[in-house]
Amino acid sequence: MNKRTIITALLALVALTGWAQSTKTATITGYSPALKDGTLVLAGTGTIGGVVDTVKAGRFAFTLPVEELTDCFLSLMGDGCPNFGLTIFLSPGVNVKVSGTDCLYPLWKVESPLPEQQTERRKTEYCHDVIAEFLQMDLDNKPWTERAPVEMKYTKQQMDILPSLPADAAAIRTLWAISMTAKNTKDFPYMEELKQLEKSFAARAPKGFEERLAEIHNYVYPPRVLQVGEDAVDAELLDMQGQKHHLSEVLGQQGKYVLLDFWAIGCGPCMMSEPEMREVYERMKDKLEIVGINQNRLPEWQKHEFSKRIVWKNWNNAMKDVSSRYCDIGAIPYYVLISPEGRILWKAMGYNPGWFFGIADFVNGLDIRQDNSANYHFSVRQINADANSTIVGFRYYGHKDYWFRFVKDSYLEANGKKYKLTSADGITLDENNYPNVKVTNATEGFESGLSYTDFILTFEPFDNIPAIFDFKEGDGEGAFVIRNISFKH
Repeated sequence: MNKRTIITALLALVALTGWAQSTKTATITGYSPALKDGTLVLAGTGTIGGVVDTVKAGRFAFTLPVEELTDCFLSLMGDGCPNFGLTIFLSPGVNVKVSGTDCLYPLWKVESPLPEQQTERRKTEYCHDVIAEFLQMDLDNKPWTERAPVEMKYTKQQMDILPSLPADAAAIRTLWAISMTAKNTKDFPYMEELKQLEKSFAARAPKGFEERLAEIHNYVYPPRVLQVGEDAVDAELLDMQGQKHHLSEVLGQQGKYVLLDFWAIGCGPCMMSEPEMREVYERMKDKLEIVGINQNRLPEWQKHEFSKRIVWKNWNNAMKDVSSRYCDIGAIPYYVLISPEGRILWKAMGYNPGWFFGIADFVNGLDIRQDNSANYHFSVRQINADANSTIVGFRYYGHKDYWFRFVKDSYLEANGKKYKLTSADGITLDENNYPNVKVTNATEGFESGLSYTDFILTFEPFDNIPAIFDFKEGDGEGAFVIRNISFKH
């Protein structure tokens, strides 16, 4: 099944609303004669950012709130600009100037009084040629299969230069990024070298980096990731007041499911999912507990306005040791649904509108017993079987602007035999279909478009009515299955 989805990015850029107010700032000015008027300037500290200026006559300037030494990302969005980021280190009162003669801003000169920026410069100069190659591939829209080897070459060059760099914020940030890449890369080719780097930096880093070093250690030596069907495990987390909590406080409650929501400030899909989750939570909080597990540094999370409006359990895991146990990949949002008995039922990355309404139906108890965890957008709502046909009624949750398809090659399977789809009512097979019945009373924003649609599919009759059967949306790539559909609840 093909459907339009929300692309998840670890550092998705969002509007600056909710950025913590600060009387301390740092200023960045930039210039290149190659920049076209109207080019957007995006920047932020940590994972919080957005549009901060628009280029005019090749120039831009902006200030950012800064409480202490921190890293800033700078990105330009316009003709000739690659989809990349320039890392700049800031502290209160610092003025930084960036300049170049082209649009390849990650390679521009950065004038700063901070020693961390000099560390960053040394790394960039050492890796200059491979960065330039990668930027050009981005501008040429080369496929990822061609870009991936270049990115790995860049990773290796950074590892080669790291031993000669001071163990400061810039070098440790680079090691952190490499360790995250290693965690998310199957058979990472330089793991032994990375382990030596991790050990070296842990020994020579000054005080103040304990949290980041612990996170790096978790990436380099990740624990075994829990899988669907296994029991959930306890973990320690912090609340907004810095008090300790444990997952065991919510796991295994009589009759209550638990949804773990791994998220971070600055992740657009994480924040986009909040209205649907809130609606479902208000409807189902007697049966469903939600635990938000934030991945930001504690002060950044505590000060942000979005964090303060979360109504379910709102806890923090900046070192990401909890996500290392539950999440198969270091990307957000990431969701884990746990049964009242403490067993992991479902895991998924990214936000797909309608998922949580489907989960709410599952938690509330569908009239037809089934395992629809492969795709909570869909559920079976009715079954009628006789000697002439088998009629199955479905519901789909999604957004009114996002289509879904059912292929004509869909079928039911029971006792090792396939029963073909013969007709559809309420949708058109092999074409785009859109949900059309509103789920919420919302009249504005993305939430107002959340909808569902009911439809019926008719299949060949069963030879003998089975106790259970499966629905399969064809055999093509991306096809999903609803398993163990039962006539009896």
